[in-house]
Amino acid sequence: MTLLPIGSLAPDFVTQNQDGQSCRLSDYRGQIVVLYFYPHDNTPTCTQEACNLRDNYAALQAKGLAILGVSTDDEKSHQKFIQKHQLPFTLLVDTNQTICNLYGVWQLKKFMGREFMGIIRTTYIIDAQGYIVDVIAKVKSQQHSEQILGSSFFVNAAITNF
Repeated sequence: MTLLPIGSLAPDFVTQNQDGQSCRLSDYRGQIVVLYFYPHDNTPTCTQEACNLRDNYAALQAKGLAILGVSTDDEKSHQKFIQKHQLPFTLLVDTNQTICNLYGVWQLKKFMGREFMGIIRTTYIIDAQGYIVDVIAKVKSQQHSEQILGSSFFVNAAITNF
């Protein structure tokens, strides 16, 4: 499976958030969405990534971004993760890998000589009309917000505003 290309329409989906409320990507039309996929709640690297986004949330909000995290964990796990680390953004439930498959992030992984299917840490930036404007395939968990804010989408937007 391959990642979705820049310029393509982001597939819409319906799922539950950490509070059990229904959530659609199309609910966010009119906003720029950072849709980030991560393997599991409360694992070291995923925690670093989420805390980096939390610590830089004001700067991300200043750009008008809506942050949505997606993993295969359930609502209860997401709630604990949010409470433990005081995360200010929404986490989406994808226990059956539907969203992961739509976005091409459910792939074969290798770890310690073992092969298994799992989420490849990836972030999509989706514009207000619902199109993918950037894909961060090599996420650096401790610098993730910097990667997002340094995206070619924001750099090019700044250039065209002059």
